[in-house]
Amino acid sequence: MTPRDASDANDNRWSDLDRPPLNGTALRRALVREGGLWGDVRVTPRTGSTNSDLVALATDEKAAEGVVLVAEEQNAGRGRLDRQWTAPARSGLFFSVLLRPTGVPVERWGWLPLLTGVAVATALSRVAGVDTALKWPNDLLVTVGGEERKTGGILAERAGNDAVVVGIGINVTLREDELPVPGAGSLALAGATTTDRDTVLRAVLRSLEQWYEKWRAAGGDPAASGLQETYAAGCATLGRVVRAELPGGTSITGEAVAVDGDGRLVLATEEGVQQPVGAGDIVHLRPA
Repeated sequence: MTPRDASDANDNRWSDLDRPPLNGTALRRALVREGGLWGDVRVTPRTGSTNSDLVALATDEKAAEGVVLVAEEQNAGRGRLDRQWTAPARSGLFFSVLLRPTGVPVERWGWLPLLTGVAVATALSRVAGVDTALKWPNDLLVTVGGEERKTGGILAERAGNDAVVVGIGINVTLREDELPVPGAGSLALAGATTTDRDTVLRAVLRSLEQWYEKWRAAGGDPAASGLQETYAAGCATLGRVVRAELPGGTSITGEAVAVDGDGRLVLATEEGVQQPVGAGDIVHLRPA
């Protein structure tokens, strides 16, 4: 599937004046440069899932690294564990990027969702003035009325043998009555200094490029690249008592004490055991 560019579409693009459409031509002009990571930025009015589209593009057409696919609206967006991600058209940023991390051992590719979280949080703090915390492994948290709320998520998927597609969803202008679940939030509700999606998207992609190139130059070493330390500093899960709900229906409860060199969350249980968790749903039980 090759989605069409929303900048060329005429299907009621200005139906909500508070939520103007993205300009694909301007984004390409700003982000695509010789020697840079981003080789193409495509904006489509709507699709099922940008991740699914980009995985198909990577495997079927062997697209080069650096393709960015942005949807103004998704009707089959997915989060971890196949959860649905829905939001009104143009109320957020829903996009996926294609990465081919040559030179990095495959066992270190698991750091890509954590790297993306660091890049997004850094960009949102810088461009929108919103302190964004990271909930292991892939949630972006903001504070709304003194309460932590999820404003975004990250989903990484393998595409063939040598590529990874990383999907990012960020609620930008969602109002309280539009939130899909009570614990959700948005940049607007968190008091962002800007909710211009063009500005936010450019900042996020530039931050992601910087972190990805630093990580890749270090051969994917999370310590040498500074990624492990930076992630831990911004991770709201560390220092908290949490419950890890694991695949298969089991769970572990303990204090989250570290993120190890493999990107796993380390829990200190009441039995005195330090248990690394590589996959699972994390529930924050008590503030840090």
